[in-house]
Amino acid sequence: MAKPNTIKSGLHPRNQHQGRYDFDALVQASAGLARFVQLNAFGDASIDFSNAQAVKALNQALLKQFYAIAIWDIPKHYLCPPIPGRADYIHHIADLLSTANNGAIPQGENVRALDIGVGANTIYPLIGSREYGWCFVGADIDAIALKNAQHIVDANALSTLIELRLQSIPKCFFKGIIAQGETFDLTLCNPPFHASLAEAQAGTQRKWRGLGKNNANAQSPMLNFGGQSNELYCEGGEEAFVNAMISESKQFANQCLWFTTLISKASTLPSVYRALKKVNALEVKTIEMAQGQKQSRIIAWTFLNANQQRAWCA
Repeated sequence: MAKPNTIKSGLHPRNQHQGRYDFDALVQASAGLARFVQLNAFGDASIDFSNAQAVKALNQALLKQFYAIAIWDIPKHYLCPPIPGRADYIHHIADLLSTANNGAIPQGENVRALDIGVGANTIYPLIGSREYGWCFVGADIDAIALKNAQHIVDANALSTLIELRLQSIPKCFFKGIIAQGETFDLTLCNPPFHASLAEAQAGTQRKWRGLGKNNANAQSPMLNFGGQSNELYCEGGEEAFVNAMISESKQFANQCLWFTTLISKASTLPSVYRALKKVNALEVKTIEMAQGQKQSRIIAWTFLNANQQRAWCA
């Protein structure tokens, strides 16, 4: 396995969400946001980011203004993702695909991406299809989430670019989803990073305190971003989840150009690198990302050598 190389970055240069939110423009795009906008302590227009309804209204406005997603909603308590960070992931993996394509980002329906854990919000396929015209398969173990995601896809006339599949083998990632002979240019995933409900609740309490909300309900793991249990935690946490994904990816080594996943905890990295060495990944990249004070990174790996990568893109 080649030595992992790290690419450092703040918000990606192509990310449309640089700087502060323009709430005047966002309210023009989505009038439903207006009732949540208020002046903060510095006299600037903002929203209460501890209010789940306000955060959802902000997402609806961002998706409408920047990605022409006219209709978007999620069921109560499902994950409401931060749009700028999700867009960053898409732009970074677009750069990843360009490395074996003479520096050009491949665009259009010939590029196929697999989103493991697409969720009810289907955010990565929405952004990726709008920004680059890629085709997506979104997989999830949650039938309710997929039903909502399908409604979003249909309501925005994206069914030719986004296909949704139910993962009927909960412990698997690619098996049961990737068909024999089917290929993908990349996979992406935002794994659950807590190891238990208690850990998720503790993390939520820290976030509430960061938002100045010290009287949060300690019995609930939900925050302004929400999240079902399978979205927030799993046995062994992020480390176990990603290591299992890496192990299974070896079985599909020739059916995917790049496997990728988000990693929230830096402490997860040593174990992940060991797992990648164990499966003999030929190339590994670590892409650093930052949104405000939140630090995360993308781990990408491939089982194809440089010549095979170029042949794939050609």
